[in-house]
Amino acid sequence: MSDLIPILGILTGIIVPVAVFIWQYLEGKGKRETILEIAKHMDDPSKVEDLLGIFDERKKQPIDYRRGGVITLFVGIGLYLLGFNAMGPFFEGVGLLVSAIGIGTMIAGYLYPNTSAELTDAVEKFEEQ
Repeated sequence: MSDLIPILGILTGIIVPVAVFIWQYLEGKGKRETILEIAKHMDDPSKVEDLLGIFDERKKQPIDYRRGGVITLFVGIGLYLLGFNAMGPFFEGVGLLVSAIGIGTMIAGYLYPNTSAELTDAVEKFEEQ
């Protein structure tokens, strides 16, 4: 009986990723079959491209590193305070590390513009020089 818990722990580490993979496959299977059936009956290739655009679930907006950096920074501050008040120096160090990652992400967001308006402004400023 005492060996059952470690075995279940190991099996959980294997079963969870496999189950997620199967779930993602089955979820996308219906979409792929639907697109294939509709594409068989379409003559215009531009309509097929529009159809693929409808089913595309990816984000159209670029990633805002400044927003992610602020969130990461405050998660790090929370971890630091948790370590300072209750858990000890290990969590203080982890909190400082996560905060530093958040600050770096925010700096990257300011150094590399990601929206089309910011890119246009950066190009116009460069061309003025």
